[in-house]
Amino acid sequence: MSKFFSKFATNIADLSGKPGTFVLALALVVVWAASGPFFGYSETWQLVINTGTTIITFLMVFVLQNSQNRDGKALQAKLDELILTSQAQNSFVGIEKLDEESLRKMSKTLAEKAECVEDVADEKAGIKETSA
Repeated sequence: MSKFFSKFATNIADLSGKPGTFVLALALVVVWAASGPFFGYSETWQLVINTGTTIITFLMVFVLQNSQNRDGKALQAKLDELILTSQAQNSFVGIEKLDEESLRKMSKTLAEKAECVEDVADEKAGIKETSA
């Protein structure tokens, strides 16, 4: 069941992002709006578009969330693999599971390290320019 839903969600997410799908949805809204005078702009006429869009939106939330969750997990796995196979610190593997405060502290520490590296690079660039 899970594999079926994942495949279904991926296909629906791909289809929903295509220009043709947008044009189709826009065409349906235009047809609905143009049919207003024929139905006398009745409550039933309004209910058709309201119900249809509500149902589609409700279902799309689950489909798109499934696709986004899988994409996020796949991206995280790729980043973890890069960390593990590089000179980076292995302590960064799995940090997405830390609480907010721990992530802020780690981010601050990394920003400070990045500034130090940038300062060293600027110094080296200045030395090269003066010796040239």
